[in-house]
Amino acid sequence: MTAVVSKDAARPAGGSGTPSRRRWRTRRGRTHRTSTEGSYALYLLPGGLAFLIVIIVPFVMNTGISFTDWSGVGTPEFTGLENYDRLLGDDDFWESFRHSLAMVAAMALVPTAIGLVLASALFDFVGKHAGSRWVAAVRACFYLPQVLPIAVAGIVWSWILAPESGSLNELLGAVGLDALQQDWLGDPDWALYSVMTVMVWVQIGFPLVIFMSGLQRVDPALHEAAELDGAGWWRRFWHVTLPQLRPEIAVVLLWCTIAALKVFGMVYVLTGGGPGGATNVPSYFAYQNFFENFQAGYGAAISTVLTALILVLAVVALKLQTRAEDENR
Repeated sequence: MTAVVSKDAARPAGGSGTPSRRRWRTRRGRTHRTSTEGSYALYLLPGGLAFLIVIIVPFVMNTGISFTDWSGVGTPEFTGLENYDRLLGDDDFWESFRHSLAMVAAMALVPTAIGLVLASALFDFVGKHAGSRWVAAVRACFYLPQVLPIAVAGIVWSWILAPESGSLNELLGAVGLDALQQDWLGDPDWALYSVMTVMVWVQIGFPLVIFMSGLQRVDPALHEAAELDGAGWWRRFWHVTLPQLRPEIAVVLLWCTIAALKVFGMVYVLTGGGPGGATNVPSYFAYQNFFENFQAGYGAAISTVLTALILVLAVVALKLQTRAEDENR
């Protein structure tokens, strides 16, 4: 009787071939992976160099200047933490941060809320009854301020809000509301609210586009089931749309909050931080100290604190978002 032994049975358990052959295959696999990862790293090199030159090096230099007393010319004098100690007792610095909180409301909270309602309305009413072309046209109109140069938009708004012959005051006078005419950008009581209103107009297109994109991935069956159960548009928006758009809402809030904390261009064009510091924000306050008061060390300290605050905010928000996504899986 002849014993028949198959090839598979003849192979040792745990893989094919002799141990030396398996070790050779393992080394070859590792070498291949290392070579592939090395080729991928080459693609990251240009971006890494640009990040180093444009972000890291200036930030390190700015942080170094913040420990000095320097007018912008000559040799900086090392003063340690003196500039940061001065910041703690500077009322103008804290006032500029309070204005930043108002900007967060104008550039993050209000546009996010309006963008959610507008995106849902466009998706549910305009898209279903008028077609996608009308949706695209309306969306482009709302997004237009995002692509306009800040200087152009600021100059146009300064014409509209001018105290004499401004379009807004002329319109109020034409409809008999002369009592409501104001020096919108020159009155300390109205200047901040005027800038906030302009920033809402500038910012609203960004969340609208993000939310309309997010609505494309929402399962229509959820809305249909809610509609069959008798839910109206508002209840479907509150109980179906909002929970489904939670990742997009988190991204928009984080992005817009960072934009609000570093806002500079529109404040510079519309009010120059005035009147009397009524619209000053940290980035413009740093600019004033750096280039107008020739206190480069103090301006650098303001910039460093603002940068650190934005970094901490971004890291905390990303960790919270990651944790929420892990819990939903």
